[in-house]
Amino acid sequence: MIRAALLVLALLLPLRLAAQEEALAPQLLVEFPETEAIPGQFLNLRLTVLVPTFMPKPPQWPGFEAPNLIVRLPEGSTNPTSKRVNGETWSGITRRYRIAPMVPGDFTLPPQQVRITYRNPGGLDDLTATLTTGAIVFSGILPEGAEGLDPFLAASDLVLTQEIEGTPEAMVPGDSLSLRLVAGVEGVSPMFLPPLLPRVAFEGLAAYPDEPQLAETDDRGVLSGTRTESVTYVAEAGGGGTVPAVDLQWYDIDDGTVKTASVGPVTLQVDGPRATGAAPLDLRRLLLLGLAVVVGLAVVIALLLRALPVLALRREEHRARMLASEGHAWQQLSQAVARRDDAALRPALDLWASRCDGADPRRTPAVQNALLALGAACYGRGETKAPAAWAALDTALREARGRLRRHRDTAPLPPLNPGHAG
Repeated sequence: MIRAALLVLALLLPLRLAAQEEALAPQLLVEFPETEAIPGQFLNLRLTVLVPTFMPKPPQWPGFEAPNLIVRLPEGSTNPTSKRVNGETWSGITRRYRIAPMVPGDFTLPPQQVRITYRNPGGLDDLTATLTTGAIVFSGILPEGAEGLDPFLAASDLVLTQEIEGTPEAMVPGDSLSLRLVAGVEGVSPMFLPPLLPRVAFEGLAAYPDEPQLAETDDRGVLSGTRTESVTYVAEAGGGGTVPAVDLQWYDIDDGTVKTASVGPVTLQVDGPRATGAAPLDLRRLLLLGLAVVVGLAVVIALLLRALPVLALRREEHRARMLASEGHAWQQLSQAVARRDDAALRPALDLWASRCDGADPRRTPAVQNALLALGAACYGRGETKAPAAWAALDTALREARGRLRRHRDTAPLPPLNPGHAG
C-alpha cells in the first residue's frame, strides 16, 4: 500500500511542478479592439508584459513596420502597470502603438517577439523569456460614397488658401510674381495630401517652383498639418496665360460626406514685345565648342581618378578618428539621455567611460546615485519620478565630464628631456 502511494506521488510530483512553473511564467497580453480603419485613420494596439516579480531591464519591443502602414508611438506610449494574476499582484510594462493603413485593403502583421528579462521568483538570479504575439489582422476600408475619390483623402477638415505676391495682370519684363497654395488638414497627416499646383508653361514667363513643404502637428493623438507649394514666375517678354483652378475632393469623417475644397484660377499678363526666336548657331563654332567641352571633361575626369583614392583614404582616417574619440562617445551618450532611451543608456555610458582619460566617471557618487534613482523610477515601486531622475543623471554626467576636462587641461606637460636630471 505504501509503495503504491509513493508511486502515485512520484508520478504526480512532476505534473505539480510543471503546473507551478506554468503558473509563474510571464504573460503577454495583446489588445486590438478595432480591426477596420479608413486610410489615414489610426487603430490602437496595446501590448502588456506581466511578470510575477519585476523586470530589471526594459523589454525589447517589436516595431511592426510594414509597407503601406504608418506606425507611431504616441507620447507616453510606454508605462508601468500591474495586474492581479492567480490572486497575486504581478508587475508589468505596457506599450501602445498607433497603426494606420495608407491604402484600402487587408493587412496581416506576422507574429512578433517581445524579449524580456525578469527576476527569478525562486531566487536572486535573472531569467530571460521570449513572448510571441499572434498574427494581427486588420483592414483599410473606403466609406460608402467615397469609392470614386482619387486620390482618397479623409479628414475632419480641409481648407485651401491661395496667396499672390505681385500684380498678375499688369506685369512687364523683369517683374516677378509669387503664387503660394496652402492646404491645411485636420484629423490626418499632411503626407496624404496630393500635389496641388499644376505645372504649366506660359509664353514670356519663366516658372521656378519650390519644393513642397510639409508641417505636421500631433495634439494628443489628433494629427493635423499643412502642405505648402509655391512657384515664382519671372516675366521675360510679352505673353501670359492662366493658372488653372485647383479642386480637391475629400471625405469628411465627421459628416460622412464628400466635399470639395477649391481656389480660383489666376490670369497672368505681361505687357511688352514678344520673344523672338534665337538665331541659328554656326555649325563650325558649335563643333569646336563641343570638342572643347569633351577635352575639358576628360582632363577633369583624369584628375579626379588620381585624386579620389587619396581623398577617400583621408576621409576614412578622419572618420575613424572621429568615431573613436571621446567627443563622439559623449554625443551618443547625450542623445540617449535626451531621448530617455534606457536601452541605449548603458552601452553609451560604458563606451564613453572607456574613452575618458583619468578616473572612471561611472564611479563618481553623483553618477552612481543618479543611475540608482533612474532604475527605481523606471522599474521599481518608489516615488521618484522618471523625468527628475533623467535630469539628475544628465547633470551628474555633465559635471563628471567637466571635471575630467579640467583635470586634463591642468595636467603638467611631460619634460622635454626626461633623461636630464637638472
